Amino acid sequence: MTPRYHGLTWDHPRGHAALAASGGTLIGWNKHPLEGFESRPIAEQCALYDLVVLDHPHVGEAVAAGCLYRLEELFAADEIAAWHAAAIGPSLASYRYAGAHWALPLDAATQVMACRRDMAETPESWDEVIALATRAPVALSLAGPHAALSFQSVAGALSPVMRPDNSFMDRVLARGAYAIMARLTGDATRAAAAMNPITMLEAMATGDGPALCPLVYGYVNYSAAGTVRYADAPCGPGGRIGSTLGGTGIAVSRRAEISPALLDHLRWLLSDAAQRGFIPQHQGQPSFRSAWTDPAVDRAANAFYSATRATLEAALVRPRHNGAIAFQTEASALLRQGLLDQTHADTVLDAVEAAYRRHHPAGAET
Repeated sequence: MTPRYHGLTWDHPRGHAALAASGGTLIGWNKHPLEGFESRPIAEQCALYDLVVLDHPHVGEAVAAGCLYRLEELFAADEIAAWHAAAIGPSLASYRYAGAHWALPLDAATQVMACRRDMAETPESWDEVIALATRAPVALSLAGPHAALSFQSVAGALSPVMRPDNSFMDRVLARGAYAIMARLTGDATRAAAAMNPITMLEAMATGDGPALCPLVYGYVNYSAAGTVRYADAPCGPGGRIGSTLGGTGIAVSRRAEISPALLDHLRWLLSDAAQRGFIPQHQGQPSFRSAWTDPAVDRAANAFYSATRATLEAALVRPRHNGAIAFQTEASALLRQGLLDQTHADTVLDAVEAAYRRHHPAGAET
C-alpha cells in the first residue's frame, strides 16, 4: 500500500530506523547521506517531500523560502510549551527563529569526546587533550562543516561571548581557538581530515581510527555496541564546556496535506513513552531530558547519556540566518585548509570574517 506521506531523513540507523519502524502506511521514509543536509537547498527538499528531517542552521533559509509550516499553525501553544519544558538543552529552542518554531526536535546531539575502547585516559580540559596528543593519536573532526563547528566549540570553551559587533567571532578569542586546533593538527588529524563523524566513529570502532577525538557528534549506536566510549567535551580554563549543538528535527513541508493522523503521529513521536521507549529501542537518540536521565535507557547505551548529558545541556546554537549553511561550508573549508597548510591565524580568520559578512545580511537574525 502506498504511504499517504513521504519523508526524507538521513542514512544512518540513528536517523532512520525509528522513523521507518513507526511510519507504517502513513509515512514512507527515504534516506540521503549525512552530507545531504548541506548539498541541496531546503526548498528543493520540501518540494519533493511532505516531511523533512533537518538541522537548525537551515531554518533561516527555510523561512526565506517559505517552504515550511510554523509549528504554531499545527499545534496548540500549550503543546509547544510542554515540548520546550521536556526537551534537553536547546533542542527545541534551536528551531525557534523569526518569532516561530519550524521543526519538532526528534533527535538530540552535540559534539562530545569519543575514545576508542582501548584508550584508558579521558582528558577533561583542552590542555590535557594537547598533552595527550604527544603520547597517543588524537584527531580533530575537520571534514565537511565540522572544521567550523569544532572551531566554534573550542571558542565556546574559552569564552561565553563569541559574536560582538555583528562579527562572527571576537578576534582574540578566535586566535585562541585556532591556536588550540593548530596544536592538534598532527598526523592523526591529517589522516582523518576527510572523515565525517560516522566514518570517524566507524574507524574508531574497528580500531583503525584515532585513539581519541575531542569533538565529534555523539552517536549512541557505537556506545550501545560497546565499540566507542564517550565523555563530555573538553573544557576551557574556567571549567566551561564548549560544544556546538547538532541533532535533528522533523519539519512539515508546505506541500503536505495536513491531517489529524499526521499530527497525532508527530505528537506520538514527541511523547514521553516514545522518547523513553520506542525511539531508543530502535537505535534512535531521543530529545527528551526524561530519556537522557532514565537509568534503564542509559544502561542499554553503556552510559552514553550520563557521560555526555552535561555537554548537551550547555551546547551552543549555531547561526541560523538565511545564508548560514553557505557560510558554514565556506568557513569550514577555509579553516580546514588553513590548519592543514599551517597558515597564519589572522590570514585564515580574516577570510572567515569576510565570508561571514558576505553570507550574513546586515541586520539579519543569527
